[in-house]
Amino acid sequence: MVDRGASALSLPDDWPAHPDPILALNRMGSFDWDLDNGLFHMDAQAHEVFDLRPDEYDGHPESLAIRVPPPEGYRLDGIVSQAMKDGSENYGAYFRMRLRDGTLRWTHTQGYIRRDGTGRPRRIIGIVRDATRELAESAARREQAAQDAARRDQTNVVQLTTAALAHARTVQDVIDVLMDTHGLVHLGATRLVMGLVEAGRIRLVAEGSVVPGKEILRIDEPYPMTEVVRTLSPAFIESPEEFAERYPLLWQHIAELHITAGAYLPLIAQARPIGAMGLLYSDRRGFSAEERNVLVALGSSIAQSLQRAMFYEQEKDLAQGLQQAMLPRAIPNVPGADVAVRYRSAKMGRDIGGDWYDLIPLPGGRVGAVIGDVQGHDTHAAAVMGQLRIVLKAYAAEGHTPATVMARASVFLHELDTDRFATCLYAEADLSTGVVQMVRAGHIDPLVRQLDRTCRRLSVVGGLPLGLSAEFGRLEYPVSTIELDPGQTLLLCTDGLVEQPGADLDEGMQTLAALIASGPDDVRDLADLLIDVAEERGGEDDVALLLLRRRGLDAPRSGGRLQQHVAPGDSEALTQARHMIRAAVRAWGAGDRSDEVELVADELITNALMHTEGAAIVTLRVLTAPDRRLRVEVEDSSSALPRRREAGEDGVSGRGLLLVDLLTDVWGVEARGSGKCVWCEFLVPNRTESKPP
Repeated sequence: MVDRGASALSLPDDWPAHPDPILALNRMGSFDWDLDNGLFHMDAQAHEVFDLRPDEYDGHPESLAIRVPPPEGYRLDGIVSQAMKDGSENYGAYFRMRLRDGTLRWTHTQGYIRRDGTGRPRRIIGIVRDATRELAESAARREQAAQDAARRDQTNVVQLTTAALAHARTVQDVIDVLMDTHGLVHLGATRLVMGLVEAGRIRLVAEGSVVPGKEILRIDEPYPMTEVVRTLSPAFIESPEEFAERYPLLWQHIAELHITAGAYLPLIAQARPIGAMGLLYSDRRGFSAEERNVLVALGSSIAQSLQRAMFYEQEKDLAQGLQQAMLPRAIPNVPGADVAVRYRSAKMGRDIGGDWYDLIPLPGGRVGAVIGDVQGHDTHAAAVMGQLRIVLKAYAAEGHTPATVMARASVFLHELDTDRFATCLYAEADLSTGVVQMVRAGHIDPLVRQLDRTCRRLSVVGGLPLGLSAEFGRLEYPVSTIELDPGQTLLLCTDGLVEQPGADLDEGMQTLAALIASGPDDVRDLADLLIDVAEERGGEDDVALLLLRRRGLDAPRSGGRLQQHVAPGDSEALTQARHMIRAAVRAWGAGDRSDEVELVADELITNALMHTEGAAIVTLRVLTAPDRRLRVEVEDSSSALPRRREAGEDGVSGRGLLLVDLLTDVWGVEARGSGKCVWCEFLVPNRTESKPP
């Protein structure tokens, strides 16, 4: 009888063996997956199974993607997810992994799902092992596993490809999904060709033509791609011999590619062919009925995605065309300033924004710069933007003050049949003096780059956005005034250039200011830089940008400017205005024309006081570019335009405008807000200017 106690004494000291050496001796690795924090711990043997060094793995399942091909990863994720959902305690699966040398190897995994008291999965503990020997030892089981895997691949190929195509927005996106290495692996093909039907022809868009010089195919040409479009039926070529017999023109160009089979599918959407796709194989002959069905189903899925992409591109083109039509066709040349404008649309199909810019030449060497953004991202926003841009431009051109321009634009938008509001910033710059008046309606502040290349944000007091200020009866817009020196650059932009994910507006403005400070001097180059940065950053908002740099030497400069307010019945003010005119004309070196200037100015002042109910504002200035001119302006509160009349019985009345026309070199009338300005100019000799006494 055997002495059990003695036998026990003869056993090794490490008996019984612990799980770790047992698993290692059986070439199994273990893992512990914490589902709460996502950490996936593997032991050293598991690292060997996955052919990973410790420094190649960071403890997260995503790191295994370098070894597990995407199709296998999707299938494993589905198995694990299903086991956790249906209450299973464990699961098991075979999958293929790619070793460091690029070869594929079968691997087996099995996991035990641990749940808490509520049944919620908390951890998965399991093993992974090399299943190559197991499958090799049983040819039948290996064949069955391969067939099962192939069947699963065939079943999943449409689902996987469709899932990837769901994110494709453009035709190129569809092509990229199919041309991706993993996409071709799903399809089992070595080469893909795709063409779109356009005006009775097929234009190849993927892989290019395998026939030199054949990027466009006529529908009646003897090629497999044109045949499937004509017949609306797929074409399966199962051998090189069949290829050579059925399509000799094509075969003579692809014979060197070692093609053994091909599948050509018509891409049909809404009962009409929109294109065709060809899959060329180098490692197969023939197609089973199941494989043909899978490919036909795949072609249908690709056709739907392709049609969506084509509609998307058409809608985007239409939307961008609409918005571009609403923006100014060209920016006018402004003497005394360098101007650059840019616009970038968000890549969101027809969901475009209402961003706009405008530059409005104004009388007297002034210019109005506008930047704005209508609420929303759709064609309605673009349409409202177009109407608002035109109205605001008209108000500015009429001569209204910046505050009045903004208030009237707000009333217009409020009365428009829309629920949209808009932010806007309007800057009116006198390029002869550098004085800039700015009004802000809920828009972001402008920036100025100084002569030393530093850039600062201008704090402009603002009012409510356009539309809202009229709705709430708060139409007062304060005016902020700055002086733009020659060489300084004013920047107006919409918030799409400033806003960045995860950063507030102030941080975005600081980033933009730093970029402007380090940018090129030329406003066109600077505008290109800013819009390129916005393009690289992406984002779901449009960007509008206007840069205005005041030139020093080329800008019309005022050699002097005097102004006098003359009220009705104020004879003393009228006398002072006459003395001011006489002294200024002589001091500015226009003595040869002093009589003419005094006579015309006196006539314009008298007309303003006699034919209007308000006061007259008389302004004299000297302009020195392109030639030296003395300009007289008389502004009143009447919108009635002066007109020539026949002289009265006394022979004096009615001759005023005749004198103005006869004595001046040029004269005209400008709308100025609620009134008008009658102006005239006299050419005077060039000389060293002196200041008026």
